[in-house]
Amino acid sequence: MFLIVGLGNPGKQYENTRHNVGFDVIDIVSKEYNIPINREKFKGIYGEGSIAGEKVILLKPKTFMNLSGESIREVVNFYKIDIQNIIVIYDDISLETGRLRIRIQGSSGGHNGIKSIISNLDTDKFPRIKVGVGNPEFDLIPFVLGRFSKEDRKSVEEVMKVAVLSVEVIIKSGIEEAMNKFNGFRVK
Repeated sequence: MFLIVGLGNPGKQYENTRHNVGFDVIDIVSKEYNIPINREKFKGIYGEGSIAGEKVILLKPKTFMNLSGESIREVVNFYKIDIQNIIVIYDDISLETGRLRIRIQGSSGGHNGIKSIISNLDTDKFPRIKVGVGNPEFDLIPFVLGRFSKEDRKSVEEVMKVAVLSVEVIIKSGIEEAMNKFNGFRVK
């Protein structure tokens, strides 16, 4: 079983912001694989289905970004999911808009959602798909809670499609295969 988590903040005011690209990718996965996200539990909303013949849970924590790990820990404990079968999708300000990076493990890189996950799971060894949202020139918080320009949104939507493909490759063939295939992807 795989747990696929998109990080973001709940509420209309956060829709389509840089910090919610994880939620956006989960929405695309939900549509693509016909997995409705319509159940509330584990401090989040989730749905169950299958991708590439494997049972999956799609999760959008409702804890707000900084407490995302609490929701993930509850799902992991309930379903007894292996840490290496958790795929976390989130925004990364260290990547330019239109880029994608997949990692097997690593530090939080200053991302509070990832910090919370590492703290709650007591490990940094979980797969992650990072979607580049660009680096702020000034204040970080207004930047990540802000929306993309029309041009940047188009680039991010292309990267999100690749993130969805990455999820299937990770499930079907492993994270190394996904890294070889998609790391460094960049919208031209």
